[in-house]
Amino acid sequence: MITGTVPPELTAVRHTIATIFLFGTIGTFAELLLLGHIDGAWQIAPLVLLAIGGAGWAMLQVSRGARVLRVFQAVMALFIASGVLGVLLHYRGNVEFELELHPGASGWELFARAMTGATPALAPGLMILLGALGLASTFGHPATSAARRRDLDVEGELT
Repeated sequence: MITGTVPPELTAVRHTIATIFLFGTIGTFAELLLLGHIDGAWQIAPLVLLAIGGAGWAMLQVSRGARVLRVFQAVMALFIASGVLGVLLHYRGNVEFELELHPGASGWELFARAMTGATPALAPGLMILLGALGLASTFGHPATSAARRRDLDVEGELT
């Protein structure tokens, strides 16, 4: 049965996760700026997503609407996708660089060199973590419960 109340413990956990998300977003944004991660659209994309994610976090603090929640969740999915793409782009760039330095490299040797190469291959994985934190912070959000109750009421399953 849906009661519409969220246990205070869940609310506290959700707020803690949201705060961790915010600090991670601000820190990552600052680090990328300090590193000069602004060379072209592929490097600017995570900065834009981080800014949108931070703004989305702020909007969730003042709005309890389901639409704001869904947009924030969609942005978090984009965080995850950008992290996966970023890992692939960093790895690919490192492979190209290593092949220029060591033309005969292949297999495990090339993989190991690329993973520890000029750009940190796994660093974009932080976007995956931030996206997962952002999504976790929406679990049990009041807008989700209200939307579910509204849907059930429309379908006639809830009286």
